[in-house]
Amino acid sequence: MSSQDMSLWPGELAPREKLMRDGAAALSDVELLAIFLRTGLPGIHVLQRAEQLLAHFGSLYHLISADYAQFTSQKGLGNATYAQLQAISELALRLFSGPHLLENALLNPKVTQHYLHSLLVHHEREVFLVLFLDNQHRVIRHQEMFAGTISSVVVHPREIVREALKANAAAIILAHNHPSGKAEPSHADRLITEQVVNACRLLEIRVLDHLVIGRGECVSFAERGWL
Repeated sequence: MSSQDMSLWPGELAPREKLMRDGAAALSDVELLAIFLRTGLPGIHVLQRAEQLLAHFGSLYHLISADYAQFTSQKGLGNATYAQLQAISELALRLFSGPHLLENALLNPKVTQHYLHSLLVHHEREVFLVLFLDNQHRVIRHQEMFAGTISSVVVHPREIVREALKANAAAIILAHNHPSGKAEPSHADRLITEQVVNACRLLEIRVLDHLVIGRGECVSFAERGWL
């Protein structure tokens, strides 16, 4: 197949064209992987090949984290493809761990969400993380405060307050993941957020947001008007 075959998928806007029109965030995992692969296999369109690979590995995360032997056992995936995908993964990790992200957590809320997504999305159990910020809303540090099961985590507001005082933080941002992949906050999520807000208010520490991280999605309490 030639690289032009990507534009021949019937009834679909080609992934590259869709990216240029709507931005990369509008693409599905299949479409993003198809752009990376560039070509399919004889008789198999590149988008179909991308679907097959994601079905085989289970997810984009498991495809990227597969070891060399697992990865190259699939037809059409060799040394060069493995190296390129690992390089892309490392570039993304370095991008969202870079020092520029620590300059101002509120300068670009979407960047903050991407950063927290990169920290939490790959956990198979619920993890509750806190960003501690100074009075200019610059990140002092982040800390994974609590870890739980695949469906819940126990959060202790007093522990968060104690760590905020140790960090001399003026504000915090809360975040936790939903391993199910669905980011919609639960009643328990809203209840614990209220408890943390009340505990922090006594010491004039602001809770700026609580982000719930799913796979490819994020819900912000601040954007919902819940804080």
